[in-house]
Amino acid sequence: MPREHDKLVRDDIPEIIEQNGETPTFRTVDGDAYEQYLLDKLQEEVDEYVEDRDIEELADILEVVHAIREFEGLSEVDLDAIRERKAENHGRFADGIVLERVEE
Repeated sequence: MPREHDKLVRDDIPEIIEQNGETPTFRTVDGDAYEQYLLDKLQEEVDEYVEDRDIEELADILEVVHAIREFEGLSEVDLDAIRERKAENHGRFADGIVLERVEE
């Protein structure tokens, strides 16, 4: 019985499936569809990491972030510069600060 997925997978997955004696059905997407599948994949990987706390899932999140970065036309240097600028202007997440309330 076939397993249905309809999700973005790593580029070598169809070949790996074939090597396992199974037959994959797949298509490629681009443009807006690719962007949406990337966003869905990012959410999937984040959910898996939050649930399992498996370091492999954290690496998957980074891989998806790099794919999104490329889709957006940013280099690694550009993205890192943006990250650094935000850290300089607003700090990092190292101190465990939780904002509970702001009163006017």
